Amino acid sequence: MAGNELQIGEVSDTSFWVAHYRVLESERPHPLFNDPYAKRLAGARGRKMADSMGIIGMYAEWSVVSRTVIIDRFILKMIAEGVDAVINLGAGLDARPFRLDLPADLLWVEVDYPKILEHKAEVLKGEVPRCRLSRVGLDLANAPARREFLESVVPQARKVLILTEGVITYLSQPQVAELASDLFAQPRFAYWIVEYFDPRAYKYVQSNKRMKKMKNAPFQFFPPDWFGFFKTHGWCLQETHYTGDIALEFKRMPPMPWWSKLILPWLGKKTKEAALRMTGYSILKRC
Repeated sequence: MAGNELQIGEVSDTSFWVAHYRVLESERPHPLFNDPYAKRLAGARGRKMADSMGIIGMYAEWSVVSRTVIIDRFILKMIAEGVDAVINLGAGLDARPFRLDLPADLLWVEVDYPKILEHKAEVLKGEVPRCRLSRVGLDLANAPARREFLESVVPQARKVLILTEGVITYLSQPQVAELASDLFAQPRFAYWIVEYFDPRAYKYVQSNKRMKKMKNAPFQFFPPDWFGFFKTHGWCLQETHYTGDIALEFKRMPPMPWWSKLILPWLGKKTKEAALRMTGYSILKRC
């Protein structure tokens, strides 16, 4: 059975997996966003991965949908406030340059493994992006090549937004520290969108069931102080939007075990709020 097979062979495979969840959301009667490109990009490969994840996939789907809404809003807000370039590191199968209402003169650079970008280019051949899109095949773990790229990319841009969606959790703490320092070394890089995990959420993403399914692409980034870590490398918090806020706004609560529904009415207000603020996405700015 598909559910017993290990479908994710490496981190890059997760781009097909999460793209399938954008397919499912787009096909809902009243979707929170519409990604008409996701089905072609994810294909049967993405569907097979999602089908293999079992109960883990239920939370992953909710998480992907929530983060997509949050990041869409962040990007449009930052562009309205003067950002003139977006660099999407680990872009995967994201189709925002095609589906968001973006300024035609906005510079957008997608960076990922060449095989991912080649697949995307082939699938979207003939589609016209809404901004000035370019793609760069690069292994972000190659520090010298990454630094060379960061030093030379979008030289005409004055206020650059960096996006790492679903990327840093797969890196080790030293790797994230190195990336943060490399980004800070470029004065034009004004903002950085990153995921957020409250340390209390670590035990859930490190569960035996999840670790078994994701053993070829495990989470590695578990700092004891999430925002304190980035601050030591020059990046301070500007704002955070929590996945729980999206759940409340759209009445789309995260999947939870049956027993938790029994105790939920008895929890205090602060406990409930804390539970809904364990994950999210943040905008970091230069300190």
